[in-house]
Amino acid sequence: MGIVNIDDGLHDQLRRACTVSHRSINAQANFWIKVGMLCEMHPDLSFQDIVANELRAAGVQPAPLRAGHT
Repeated sequence: MGIVNIDDGLHDQLRRACTVSHRSINAQANFWIKVGMLCEMHPDLSFQDIVANELRAAGVQPAPLRAGHT
């Protein structure tokens, strides 16, 4: 674990985003860093694909979609 210096504007965006995602500021920063790294490593995948892959890897099993929903 270490200290990362980020500019005030990005910190403000982290603070705002964590209220929506119900994460701590550190957890939100960790999420953005991890997803950003995965996006750079897999430019052929969308953000949604990456998050879905991470959820599956964590063992999350969503309920089936209802008819008419994609």
